[in-house]
Amino acid sequence: MYTSTGFISWLLRRISGIALVLYLFMHLWVIGSANSGPEVFDARLNAVQTPLFKLFEIALLAAVVYHAFDGIRLLIVHYFDVTEYRKSLFYAVFAVAAILTIAGGVPILLFMLNG
Repeated sequence: MYTSTGFISWLLRRISGIALVLYLFMHLWVIGSANSGPEVFDARLNAVQTPLFKLFEIALLAAVVYHAFDGIRLLIVHYFDVTEYRKSLFYAVFAVAAILTIAGGVPILLFMLNG
């Protein structure tokens, strides 16, 4: 099995992309239920307010942040001659994504525990 940073980057980009598409469908499912009446909308909204979905929200944050910064990394690699820095750029993207996910995930967890 491949363990190069290129393969890991490709795999994480695909997983995060799929996660974002799944979130989009769930978002449309909840918001689209507003046309079905307030009871249906409230029931679906309550279903996604559980602690499990708060953890999924942190995973969504991680997917958004990683996918966005990896896309910027891909643009840099594609349009500039940075071949020798590809591995470093991947680690930088991963570190920035991890830091921003932690910075955004802690308030979500604190709100979940206190709310």
